[in-house]
Amino acid sequence: MKTTITAITTILLVAWTASYAYAEVPSWVKNNAGWWADGTITESEFLSGVAFLINDGIIIVPQTSVVSQSDEGVPSWVKNNAGWWADGTITDGEFVNGIQHLIKIGLISVANSDSSEMNSQDLQTPDSELTTLEAELEKCSEIKVGYKRLDCEKPLKKAITLYQYKTNAQKFEIGPITYYWFGVGSEGNEFVINPSGQAILSIRMLAENTSSKITAMHCTSPSICSYDVWDGSKAFKYSGMDFTSGEIVLNPGDSREFNILFGPNIGYGGTKFEYDSSNTYYFRINEPFGSTNILLELE
Repeated sequence: MKTTITAITTILLVAWTASYAYAEVPSWVKNNAGWWADGTITESEFLSGVAFLINDGIIIVPQTSVVSQSDEGVPSWVKNNAGWWADGTITDGEFVNGIQHLIKIGLISVANSDSSEMNSQDLQTPDSELTTLEAELEKCSEIKVGYKRLDCEKPLKKAITLYQYKTNAQKFEIGPITYYWFGVGSEGNEFVINPSGQAILSIRMLAENTSSKITAMHCTSPSICSYDVWDGSKAFKYSGMDFTSGEIVLNPGDSREFNILFGPNIGYGGTKFEYDSSNTYYFRINEPFGSTNILLELE
C-alpha cells in the first residue's frame, strides 16, 4: 500500500450546482460499465476510459478530493455497481459513488482545472465532445459480437446526431420540447417540383425533451396532426410521416429525428401541396404544449 498523500488535492472537475446530488452520466457510457463487469474489457481499460471521459467533460461528477493512493486495485463492490448500473438496477448517483471512491484512492486520475496551472493543451476545443463521441464509435467496430457492436453504436450515433443539431441547427423552444432544424436545402429538407408539376416538400427535424416529464408529440392522421404547412390562407396536410402509431413519445432528456412529407393528397383529410412563388410558407407546430410558425424559404 502506498503511503497516504499528506496534502489533500481538491480537484474541480466542472462547475457544480448544489441542487444536484450526483453526476451527469451519458447513457451510452453504460456500455463500457457493462463490458467491464462481464469481462469484455479489462479493468485498466475501464479506468483509463472513465478518466478520459471525466477529463473531457463527458462524465460530470461533483467536486472530489484525493485522500490516499491504493495499489490493491478496484474494490469488488465498485465493479458490482458498474454491472448493476449497466442493467438499470441502481441509479446514476449510486454508480458515481463508486467512481468518486476510485478518484479518492487515486485509481482514477483527473486533471486539475486551476486556471493558473492550465496550458493550451488542457483547453477543450469546441468540437472536443464530438471528437470523443466519434472515437468511442470507432472503438465499437472492434467488437466482434454483432449484437454487442450494435448496442455500442446505437446510443453513440444518437449522441453524435444530437450534438450536430445542437451546435449547427436553428433552435425552437416550445414548452417541454426543443426542436432543431437545419433549414430547407439540408439533408432530409428538400423542396422540388417533379416533372408532373407536383411540388414536394420534405421536412426533417430533431425534437428533444428538455423537461422532467414524459411528453408526446401528436400526428395521428393528415386531418388530425399538430404539424402542417401554411401559406397565409390555406393549411397543407402531410402526405407521409414517420410518427409511431400517431405519436412520438419522449422520455426526459430523450431526442428523436422525425420526417414529414408534403406533396400529393393521400386522402384521410390530406391536402395536395401547392406552390405559388408569390406566397410565403411556414411550417406550423401546434401542440397542446405550445405552438410556433417556422419560415420556409422555398425557391
